[in-house]
Amino acid sequence: MPNLSVELLPGLKLKNPVIAASGTAGYGDEPDRLYDIADLGAFICKGTTLKPRAGNPQPRIMETPYGMLNAIGLQNPGVEAVIEKYSPLWRQWPTPVIVNIAADSVEEYASLARRLDGIPGIAALEINISCPNVKAGCLEFGSTPESAATVTAAVKQAVSLPIIIKLTPNTADIAALARAVEKAGADAVSLINTLRGMAISVKNRKPVLGNITGGLSGPAIKPVALAMVWQVAGAVSIPIIGGGGIMSAEDALEFIMAGASAVEVGTAALVNPQAPLDIINGLDAYLRQHNLNDLACLTGAAR
Repeated sequence: MPNLSVELLPGLKLKNPVIAASGTAGYGDEPDRLYDIADLGAFICKGTTLKPRAGNPQPRIMETPYGMLNAIGLQNPGVEAVIEKYSPLWRQWPTPVIVNIAADSVEEYASLARRLDGIPGIAALEINISCPNVKAGCLEFGSTPESAATVTAAVKQAVSLPIIIKLTPNTADIAALARAVEKAGADAVSLINTLRGMAISVKNRKPVLGNITGGLSGPAIKPVALAMVWQVAGAVSIPIIGGGGIMSAEDALEFIMAGASAVEVGTAALVNPQAPLDIINGLDAYLRQHNLNDLACLTGAAR
C-alpha cells in the first residue's frame, strides 16, 4: 500500500496529509457524526479566543461564484469552555487535534496559548494572525513581518507545544512574512487564510453581510493560494500546510507539488462533508496509478 503519512513536525506524524481546516468543522463533535475522524490526518478546531465571543451580526455567510464569503466573527465559547467540553473528546481520538487561536493583542495571544499548553488531547497550536491589532489601529497582525514575528515569538516563549502560524494573504510580501515568523520560532506555517471581500445587494442597496466585509474562500482563491504556497516554499525551510480552494485530490496534489507537506480542506467539506475522505482516497489512487510508494516524494516535485 502507498505510504500517505507525513512527519509534519517533530513528534507530530499524520497518517495522511489531509487536515480539516479551522472554522469548517466546529470542534469535532459534528463531523464525527458524518465520517470517522480517525480517517483524517489531523483536525483543526474552530478559532478560539480567551473570552467568549458572540460573533458578528447576521447575515454572516453567502455563496459567491466559485466560492463563499463568511463573516462569522470568531463566535466561540472561550478557551475555558473549550477545554472543559472538548479536550476529553479529543484525548480519545487517534487523530491529532490542532487548536486555532485568535486574539486582539500580543499579550492575549501569549496568555491564550499558555492556557492550552499541556492540555491532553492538544497536539499543536495554529496561530491566526489575520486578527486586527487594536493597538496598531486595527491593522492585521499578519500584515507586516514585524508584527507577525512579535506574535510568533511571544507564543513560542509561552508554550512547549509546536506552533503553526497561519499566514494572511492580505499582505504586501507573503514570503517576507514567512521568513519573519520562521526566524521568530514558528515550527510550521499554514496558508492562506481567506481573502478580504464583500458583496452588495442591488435590490436593497446595501452590503449583504452584516459585517460589510468577510473572508472569501473556495475554488475562486485557489490560484492565489497556490502561488503564495510556491513563494513561501522557496523562502523558508519549515514545513508548509497549504490551503485555499482545495476541492479534489488533484487540487491537493498541486499544493503538495508546489512545496506543501500537508493540506487543509475547508469550504469543500461545507459543500460535501465527505470531501476530505474523497481527497484521501484520491491521493492513494494517484500513487497507485503512478507506481509511487510514498507521497513525500511529491512534495515540491514541480519546483
